[in-house]
Amino acid sequence: MKQIDFAEGKISHSILQAALPMLVAQLLNLLYNIVDRIYIARIPGIGTAALGGVGICFPVIVIITAFANLFGSGGAPLFSIERGKGDTKEAQRIMNTSFFLLLVSGIVLTAVGLLIARPLLFAFGASSSSIVYALPYMRIYLVGTVFSMIATGMNPFINAQGYAQTGMLTVMIGAAVNIALDPVFIFVLGLGVSGAALATILSQALSALFVVRFLTRRSELLLHLLSLSEAKKCTDRMKDITGLGLAAFTMQLTNSLVSISCNNVLQRTGGDIYVSVMTIVSSVRQMVETPMYAITDGSSPVISFNYGARKPDRVKKAFWCMFFMCLVYGCLMWILILTEPRFLIAIFSSDTKLQQDAVPSMELYFAAFVFMVLQYSGQTVLKSLNKKKLAIFFSLLRKVFIVVPLTFLLPYVFHMGTDGVFLAEPISNVIGGTACFVTMLSVVFPELSRMKKSQENG
Repeated sequence: MKQIDFAEGKISHSILQAALPMLVAQLLNLLYNIVDRIYIARIPGIGTAALGGVGICFPVIVIITAFANLFGSGGAPLFSIERGKGDTKEAQRIMNTSFFLLLVSGIVLTAVGLLIARPLLFAFGASSSSIVYALPYMRIYLVGTVFSMIATGMNPFINAQGYAQTGMLTVMIGAAVNIALDPVFIFVLGLGVSGAALATILSQALSALFVVRFLTRRSELLLHLLSLSEAKKCTDRMKDITGLGLAAFTMQLTNSLVSISCNNVLQRTGGDIYVSVMTIVSSVRQMVETPMYAITDGSSPVISFNYGARKPDRVKKAFWCMFFMCLVYGCLMWILILTEPRFLIAIFSSDTKLQQDAVPSMELYFAAFVFMVLQYSGQTVLKSLNKKKLAIFFSLLRKVFIVVPLTFLLPYVFHMGTDGVFLAEPISNVIGGTACFVTMLSVVFPELSRMKKSQENG
């Protein structure tokens, strides 16, 4: 199995070797939810209403992903730093601890989620008409929580060892099965939204099985499940993994908080149709942000490994390479969204009324999309170098301290209605993205310069 060497060769080549398979993987991973929405929106007679119902479930799905990232994205940079130092035994212990945490939290989330699914969906903005679609989807999706968390949370450990193509394959298997099963379950068997959820959890189970099989049999550092006695000895590692993972967890969790806030305000100011509009806008955002995720996630192990190996010049080169790749892509997508919004909206719905309402909303929402490049670049470096407090703060700043208050203030205090909900996002992009990027430059680059100077003197 081909393995990338993060320590040698051109930085841009290493990043592309990691990022391109990751891009394919994340585009396929995106299809888990996107394909469901495309098919659901086209269920005869109920498509638009069913789409809104599934959109209500999105915050719960994000919460599950947040917990997967808490232990996966928290463990993988620490794992890479230890590999960079040459301490493979500690790296392996970190991976095993992350796997244990993913399993335990997945079981707990499944039990709690099934217990409170109905009141939770109403709290997230469901109406009496949308709950009939949201609840069946949510209950079935929750059954696959453990599979989803293992597939999402352990895949970074495959990529962190340089097996980018294998990381891509783990997602490809699940996505291919999901795409094949969706139309069969939804239309042929007539299961509707329940069929979409069933196809998703079956595909996630296959991905999880492939991830575990590879990490236990074929990777450089092999995975094993910790016993309870071993787990008790890993409490310090659990704290370190959770501490760093809080940045990714907070980012995901605040995305869920924003979705809940938006759905509630839109339900009151615009009705079910605007909840469906937000579902489409969120789907477009997922679609256009996926390559940016791939570039930054592909760069992260390169940055972490070389930081652990005390190679500051390679860390800087990796950052600037990542930044300019994101900038070029971000500008192209920004232009596409603002000039061809109808094309993107039509991917998810052919409802002319829904399209008419979605165009101005999407133009507002993506008005400052390019500033997301600053947020992604800054956040990735802070997380990759184990700057826990800063990474967590900037995860909170943009969403909790800016977007959520504006989501309520602009529609109600400034009487902007549904437009105010969609305008909160670009304002947060400009303020939060700029603050994160500038802080990262002022903290990280002086440290790297000091590291280089100490090596030259020493």
